[in-house]
Amino acid sequence: MNAPVIDKPDFSGLSAMYINCTLKRSPELSHTQGVIDRSVAIMEANGVSVDQIRAVDHDIATGVRPDMTEHGWDTDEWPALLRRVLAADILVIGGSIWLGDNSSVTRRVIERLYGYSGVLNEQGQYAYYGRVGGCLITGNEDGLKHCAMSILYSLQHIGFAVPPQADAGWLGEVGPGPSYLDEGSGGPENDFANRNISFMTYNLLHLAS
Repeated sequence: MNAPVIDKPDFSGLSAMYINCTLKRSPELSHTQGVIDRSVAIMEANGVSVDQIRAVDHDIATGVRPDMTEHGWDTDEWPALLRRVLAADILVIGGSIWLGDNSSVTRRVIERLYGYSGVLNEQGQYAYYGRVGGCLITGNEDGLKHCAMSILYSLQHIGFAVPPQADAGWLGEVGPGPSYLDEGSGGPENDFANRNISFMTYNLLHLAS
């Protein structure tokens, strides 16, 4: 008896947006970017179009409105960035752990995403309808699952679909030890982290397709 032939899924029509919520401005090395790059490589190997934003490089105003220049701010780059988010089928938020929680940049990005969640599209659906969300976390202290829990709850609350195991990341030795991309950290070679990054990425792809 011949084994059944299973067609390989075609993800080539999908697009993904990664928002890196590191506290470090370009061109400073971002260890969060190192984790993001693992997932991006899988996406691109499957023909997915990938866009990326390092949030701290942009003048993103504080607030929960689509455009904060209409509410007292002189400048706000978020509306232009949001158009890039809305152009993607998949959103992955990457961030670092500070004091056991998400960074201030991560919270600001989520607040700004929330500020657009009540807008309806041309079909009368809420803005993020049909889009899939996940997250990647890195750091040198406890809190990965706590950070992921907060991000994934926020994404589903504002309208993103969240598949099983939509989070992954890497934790270094607690304290001032090497970070993910530092020599000798073992991060890029960590089988457990790489497995979970693969699971997360493929779960996002399958749900988005």
